[in-house]
Amino acid sequence: MTKTLRFAIAAPLALALAACGGTAEDTEALKGEAIAAIPAPAGTQWIDQAVETPDGGTLVGNPNAPLKLIEYGSVTCPTCARFSVEGSEELLNDYVNSGRVSFELRQFAIHGPIDLLLGRLTKCGPVTAVVPLADQVWGNHDAIMAPVQANGQAFEAAMSLPLEQRFVRAAEVLGYLDFFAARGVSEDQARQCLADGKSMEAAAAQTQRYSQEFNVGGTPTFELNGTRVDANTWAALEPILQRAGAR
Repeated sequence: MTKTLRFAIAAPLALALAACGGTAEDTEALKGEAIAAIPAPAGTQWIDQAVETPDGGTLVGNPNAPLKLIEYGSVTCPTCARFSVEGSEELLNDYVNSGRVSFELRQFAIHGPIDLLLGRLTKCGPVTAVVPLADQVWGNHDAIMAPVQANGQAFEAAMSLPLEQRFVRAAEVLGYLDFFAARGVSEDQARQCLADGKSMEAAAAQTQRYSQEFNVGGTPTFELNGTRVDANTWAALEPILQRAGAR
């Protein structure tokens, strides 16, 4: 395991190091004609369809949508939480469900182990539940983060345990098992997920790859059809989607 991965998996929280957004590119090329809605297969809705992507993300909607939106997001990032609360429902129901736009969430563990813990819990169920569970975490951001501040020493003690035990113990002391059990992820299921050391290491490696290979330095970072856009709120992102043809 590299030093960077070891830090991501075991280091104490460093909330003050959080960054928001990334370097935007010229979005002139994203302007386009209006795109007609693309019907989902008979008897289905695009927002009910999700797949895991080769780059480790969760893609919701039409996999062949002409507009492909990617968010590099942290489940502990307050700006990501604001985006989710203000825009996720409209993005999914009005844009993704039209078939014009697909949405891919790539989880970026900007806060190290706490992001890895929560991110792993969002992936303990079916792939269709990943984005809804992430939205649940974001929608309860203050309640999710409060025990981290209140039980910081217990959390750090958990991080000193063997890899197969540390995230299970952390979820216990922070009350996350109950939070996810109320949202369809059983306690046994959560414990099994968090004890999977290889999956935790893979998630840490994915964040490292996003940083080094894709030059992601903060959350949320949005890309549309491969172009990084200057937006970290729904109010800023929606006009970009519309100019690109989602109208």
